[in-house]
Amino acid sequence: VCIDSGHGGNDPGKIGVAGTKEKEVNLTIALKLKKRLERQNIRVIMTRTDDRNLADANATNEKISDMKQRVAKMNSEQPDAVISIHQNSYTDSSVTGAQVFYYEGSKEGKMLAELLQKSLIDNVDPQNHRVAKANSDYYILKNTSAPTVIVECGFLSNPEEAEKLCDENYQKKLAAAIADGIIAFCKAE
Repeated sequence: VCIDSGHGGNDPGKIGVAGTKEKEVNLTIALKLKKRLERQNIRVIMTRTDDRNLADANATNEKISDMKQRVAKMNSEQPDAVISIHQNSYTDSSVTGAQVFYYEGSKEGKMLAELLQKSLIDNVDPQNHRVAKANSDYYILKNTSAPTVIVECGFLSNPEEAEKLCDENYQKKLAAAIADGIIAFCKAE
């Protein structure tokens, strides 16, 4: 399984209501997920394990270079699944809830996304009524060969959820729920 911790380096991602940087929350959850999966004897490839991006040093557009390098790593490792960890944000601060995105037209991606969405609702937030959602625009989803999903763990724009997303026990719950979804997907494959 390839775990992609979104953003990093001079790309903070979304900035939460309390100044929390998405890149930091992503990496923390990704590392907890890695430990969980390895305890289940699942081999894990990480796109990053520290606060940096993957852009070429001499890239004229760091963001594009970073995305291309991430996808190249994901494809070269030929994982059974790619999980890209992110945090969401919205103009309406009342919006909450984890949501998983998959590439439109990918049956395996849809199955993985639905298993992850179900696990996140069952194990973390039973009040969440979001469903796994198809997307045909996200670069990572369009350009990876393995079933790939983007897991938006919650909204940094919501004060209560942002606080939870920075809490270690909540992060562990998220990692456990994501791991359970991945394991269910691997068994169904």
